[in-house]
Amino acid sequence: MKRATGLNKTWLMAGAAAVVLLGGAGLYRLNSQPKAAPVEATEGSHADGPSEDVAEEGVVELTPAEIEAVGITVVAVGGGGGGEVRLSGRVAPMVDARAAVAAAVAGRVERVLVAPGQSVRVGQTLAILVSGDAAALRADADAAQATAIAAQQAHRREEDLADQGVVARRDAEVAHAQALSAEAAARAARARSVAAGSPDAMGRLSVASPISGVVSSVLVGPGGFAAQGGVVAEITNPARLEMVFSAPPAVADHVRAGSAIRVTTPSGEVSGVVTGVAAGGGVESGATVIHARPTGGVLPPAGSAVTGTVLTGEAVGGVTVPAEAVQTVEGATVVFVRTESGFRATPVLVGRQAGGRSEIVRGLTGGERIAGANAFLLKAELAKGDAEHGH
Repeated sequence: MKRATGLNKTWLMAGAAAVVLLGGAGLYRLNSQPKAAPVEATEGSHADGPSEDVAEEGVVELTPAEIEAVGITVVAVGGGGGGEVRLSGRVAPMVDARAAVAAAVAGRVERVLVAPGQSVRVGQTLAILVSGDAAALRADADAAQATAIAAQQAHRREEDLADQGVVARRDAEVAHAQALSAEAAARAARARSVAAGSPDAMGRLSVASPISGVVSSVLVGPGGFAAQGGVVAEITNPARLEMVFSAPPAVADHVRAGSAIRVTTPSGEVSGVVTGVAAGGGVESGATVIHARPTGGVLPPAGSAVTGTVLTGEAVGGVTVPAEAVQTVEGATVVFVRTESGFRATPVLVGRQAGGRSEIVRGLTGGERIAGANAFLLKAELAKGDAEHGH
């Protein structure tokens, strides 16, 4: 890393203004940029020689490659802060991410088309069954449809005869009612057949996956028998994960759906949002169960232990930054704001701290990008540059 340097010239230096910060937060200094002043050429000086700019105070020049090489992360300034509640939990599949696919009717397993670990899509066939019960359901549906067709034809004939005056109009009305009843019975029979897996005339039907995911287990084999309601296979969608936390009952008064949450996982930090708070959701323990989904970052596999921090209380007018972004330089509290050429130490007034973040009451507008992790390296570089400049 390098810090801007300058030549040994006569300069008019602007003094550093000391500002007293409110709220007992302490004092910090505003470093003013040195201004260049023209000087007269004197004996022994090199008025016509090459010139360079004097270093700007509080600036560390770094290229993007150097920033990446030393591991300094550049993060956006966040919104206002508040209190915090710490939670312990685990990663779990969402409710709609798991399916235990069962046989709607009892039958013999003719074929199994998937294996554990295989990816499947919605509607993909998992196994084929042959069932006498399914054949009966299909026959009932066909018979009911035939009855409905016959009733419709009888109704049309009665209507024609009634128009010709051969039969009473009442007979046509009775035939109409019978046709409607037969059609209703046919719809019900078709629905039962579809619920059973839409078997063919021989009672052969497919057991299909209701979700996309990965086959976690197959509980039947070719030639075996699947009982009605017996599980044929289990499917899990590993991409549909959430975080489930257990908290004391009192937490339900402070955490709401939509609250921001920061989660620490074995693989790093993940941001999220609370999707549900169930007071007394832990039936045996009476604990409050909190569900959250990730909004940034990648969750580890289901079953992994995680810890979360939920910000509570009313937001204030300031902004927040990672606690590690706040540094002390020559007695001033600063954060390093990203510039086109590197970073500039910007004095700030720090307020409350919660969940590993610091509230910035004054000094930032909220639109800056700042140095987060390893910001202390910039502080060290400034100190190194000041030492070299002193010699």
